[in-house]
Amino acid sequence: MLFTRHPDNPILHPGNVPFDARLVFNPGVAVFQGRYLMVFRYERGDFDGHLLERTALGRAVSADGVHWKVDGELSIPLDISDLRRVYDPRLTVLDSRLYLSFAADTDHGIRAGLAVSDDGLSFEVLDLSLPDNRNQVLFPERIGGYYWRLERPFPVYGRGGGERFDIWMSRSPDLVHWGASRLVLGVEDVPWANAKIGPGAPPIRTDRGWLVLFHAVDIDPARGKNGWEKRWTKRYTAGAALLDAEQPWLVRGVCPEPVLVPDAPYETRDGFRLNVVFPGAAIASVDGLLRMYYGAADTVVCLAEARLDDVLAACTAPGGASLSAMTR
Repeated sequence: MLFTRHPDNPILHPGNVPFDARLVFNPGVAVFQGRYLMVFRYERGDFDGHLLERTALGRAVSADGVHWKVDGELSIPLDISDLRRVYDPRLTVLDSRLYLSFAADTDHGIRAGLAVSDDGLSFEVLDLSLPDNRNQVLFPERIGGYYWRLERPFPVYGRGGGERFDIWMSRSPDLVHWGASRLVLGVEDVPWANAKIGPGAPPIRTDRGWLVLFHAVDIDPARGKNGWEKRWTKRYTAGAALLDAEQPWLVRGVCPEPVLVPDAPYETRDGFRLNVVFPGAAIASVDGLLRMYYGAADTVVCLAEARLDDVLAACTAPGGASLSAMTR
């Protein structure tokens, strides 16, 4: 695998949180106003009794991206009468403002939301999608005068039932009105996935195009019970794809193997849902290091690192999937 787990993993766990949090996972991370900022999902409840009571968002800050201080909860001002919960945050810095993508469960379906902040503390909600949509991630700059996002709708009927979901893309002139949607990557384009895929970290611009880290799910009925679930047959892995710099709906390459699979004890043992690596953020440094922040076993936050050039080379190496001729 291309990524190496950080020796300090997990870098954030329930014991680091100064309020009631039994699970801490699926982080959004960005460098904003001179420091690392994390927004993470947490669950309250009884871990030993396998009972969860509330889903919410927390906030943490760091000087180095490894050692974190949780400084409170984060509230998203949603005026929705049928709102159940907000979760799975992603962070993007665009034009010096901080954008928060999130999923919102409602009585009438799952909606992908987008909010903006100038201080990382208070947010203004800009848009909520129609149901059912989630895993929305925003590109960190405009392309051809438009804003762009990756997303994962739920076309149950159109995809023959079950969880065979794909990565799509939409564009907007103002971050409110979205359209011109295109299919970017299908499950069939990812050799190790047999169930669903979805956007993970917001894309990173490189000299070869847009690097996208995504999650991919494979199902094996032989897995049986894993974690709290009576029967959890899924495995979540992290993959990498390269999109065209100016026409980001065109896929220039897909790494032929996962860049990270569940293997460490905190990913495969003593967690809520085992065999889960769920990337939510990626940050590239000036010295060529790529950091991937991910949720492990839906229980803790972890960090893995790779050389950016190695990941790009894997996406375009012979034997990797190339979809550049497809006009989606």
